[in-house]
Amino acid sequence: MKIHSTILLILSIILFSAFMLSSPPLPTIKTKAALGEQLFNEKMLSKDSTLSCASCHIPAYAFADTLAFSKGVGNKLTGRNTPSVLNMKNRPYYFWDGRAASLEEQALMPIKNPDEMALPIEEAVQRLKASKTYRALFNRIFGQAPSAASLASALAAYEKTLETVDSRFDDWSNDIKEFSPAEERGRVLFVGDKAKCFDCHRMEDFTMDEFKNIGLYNAKELNDAGLYNITKKESDKGKFKTPGLRNVAVTAPYMHNGMFKTLEEVIDYYNNPKLIVPNAINRDETFKQPLGLTNDEKKDLLAFLQSLTDKKFIRN
Repeated sequence: MKIHSTILLILSIILFSAFMLSSPPLPTIKTKAALGEQLFNEKMLSKDSTLSCASCHIPAYAFADTLAFSKGVGNKLTGRNTPSVLNMKNRPYYFWDGRAASLEEQALMPIKNPDEMALPIEEAVQRLKASKTYRALFNRIFGQAPSAASLASALAAYEKTLETVDSRFDDWSNDIKEFSPAEERGRVLFVGDKAKCFDCHRMEDFTMDEFKNIGLYNAKELNDAGLYNITKKESDKGKFKTPGLRNVAVTAPYMHNGMFKTLEEVIDYYNNPKLIVPNAINRDETFKQPLGLTNDEKKDLLAFLQSLTDKKFIRN
């Protein structure tokens, strides 16, 4: 009898150990944002389980990519440069052409885009439902099984936490630290009539959330018509959403097509747009005349733009 009891005890231990190995402990996730963070890094949400949202929105680079065009499933290239998803909480629309009206709507589009994660949303939901861990997490957070709406809600909740307000500019703005002489000269240029940056890049996140044609559309080698693809209005050809400039120093390459590798190239372009793209179509008036910035003024403007980098992204 004693031997029989010992054998039963050993079997119980073996079975319990096997159960624990096959059912990992449930992550300590209790909020929509925390669930969204896990989903943002979840490769299961791509067709071949090789990519996540974070594959193109790289946290170390202010949630942007380092390539002109990101690589989707099967190494397909995206049609536009991947923008940062930082400081998106207060934006009225999303993507370069504004085709999404909310973060929830935006969150699902890369998953189902055939050039990106290439997974139908219905299949993404089924994969989450098939996961014991995700079924439990969605029940914990939403009180129901995973759905397209709750997937979008969780991802959006996480993205709404990605606000950055700890830069040298914020220290200056809050009277904590003075700017360097170069940063201050750059700030004066930025808000002044000579550089004209402030015409488009205002408010806390340095964007007016408007669509502008800065002269990067000529219907030839530069053939992305931008907002026109959504509205079909001739006057919208070549217009793109003005991005915010927080952390701009760590989100290279730049523009919707990633054509500029450095901020110096961006500043050179704005200084004389027609010199680089002489045959642009519908170029806004603001970008038709040279600014006349000197080399020293360009350096000062660069110093100010670098002051907009949140300290968490400053790396040696």
